[in-house]
Amino acid sequence: MDQSADRRIEHWRSTLATRREQFAALAAFCRTRWGYRFGNRTALLRWQHKRLSRMLRTRTLDWASLPVIDKATLLADFSSYNSQGIGLEKALSAAKQSERSRDFRPELAGLTVGLSSGTSGKQGVFLLSSRERLLWAGTILARLLSTESLRQLVQPWRPALRIGFLLRADSNLYNTVRSSRVSFDFYDLLEPLEDHLQKLEQRPPDLLVGPASVLAELARQQLNEELHITPRQLISVAEELDDATAELLERAFRVRPAQVYQATEGLLGFSCRRGKLHLNEQHVFFEKDWLDAEHTRFSPIITDFTRSTQFILRYRLDDVLRLADHPCDCGNQALTLAAVDGRADAVLSFDGVKLFPDLIRRSMALASSEFDDWSLRQRESGLLIALKNPSAAAIASVRRELGRLFDSHHLALPTLTFVDWQAPLPGAKLRRIFSQLAAS
Repeated sequence: MDQSADRRIEHWRSTLATRREQFAALAAFCRTRWGYRFGNRTALLRWQHKRLSRMLRTRTLDWASLPVIDKATLLADFSSYNSQGIGLEKALSAAKQSERSRDFRPELAGLTVGLSSGTSGKQGVFLLSSRERLLWAGTILARLLSTESLRQLVQPWRPALRIGFLLRADSNLYNTVRSSRVSFDFYDLLEPLEDHLQKLEQRPPDLLVGPASVLAELARQQLNEELHITPRQLISVAEELDDATAELLERAFRVRPAQVYQATEGLLGFSCRRGKLHLNEQHVFFEKDWLDAEHTRFSPIITDFTRSTQFILRYRLDDVLRLADHPCDCGNQALTLAAVDGRADAVLSFDGVKLFPDLIRRSMALASSEFDDWSLRQRESGLLIALKNPSAAAIASVRRELGRLFDSHHLALPTLTFVDWQAPLPGAKLRRIFSQLAAS
């Protein structure tokens, strides 16, 4: 067979593989966008338990014998928790090489390898197959695209839908959404944000995706008329999106931001069309480790019954999730969250009394007219507070609001030490609240 025939066959195989991938992503999109309709929560849970039982039978697992694990457990026995038996050092080496080279295309045994930011301490690593990347792409587009964005996507006479990702690392995961109808621009957060402003204006995104703190900085530049873009949708990822930041983004860009709750361990939640955050119970089973007597806050123990490459089985996250007071009326029967309040080490403790992150954020929000940003750390000696661009009245305002909070919980106000604000390192997540006592 001549070389030209070989090339034609290879081209045909490549085209067929691409078509199959596109069909798989389209199927995931349609199933997520228009399927998964449950009349009530009982029906959702019944369907979920069937999927969970099927996964356990396929892997010959007994739920009663599965222990609750955490990151340390998974990393210590990494090869047993993935279908390819890939060792941790091999996976970390591949992920770190991509981080150093800033080329995130190479795969390991046909799998996408990604590295977590290491916010909670030791860095984690995730593995995804091509099928799982397509499931992710179809699911996230189905959950997040507005009706107008979807119209643009399917109308061939209109420009391709342009998505701008402001992230620490690119990935084959994100590039899965690229096609003739989806234009994808990656903005590397390890580079100065100012270096991206001109490109953002030259190639204005229809969807702008990034960490809440990065979007907030762009919002300030927009309000100062140093940036001029009009994204149709804003999507916050990687960090907690608090009410004050959401209001800033809406004021600057005239659009309410949506939110994706995602971790190294999987895709865990989305905003609905009403702006409420729902858990991704169509793909993940959530157990609850309750953190308060009222059963309003919990750390999730997750089991992903759709992933077959890396096994996420009864995996406890350190996140603090707060349930909404009422279910959302959007039609999605998955649990509604009031917020992802942060990690467990963002819960402050004084004389056995817990102060959850939402309480601290509320007090700082009430004082926020006196500064641009803030962070707070609990130490043995008290609270270390950093304020960005504080006014002359900032310290007194913070003392007053925190004093009211501590007084309402019958606690003495600890020693407050105010220090200069330091911006996070490029690409690092902003953590406003952190207890060194909980982390120790």
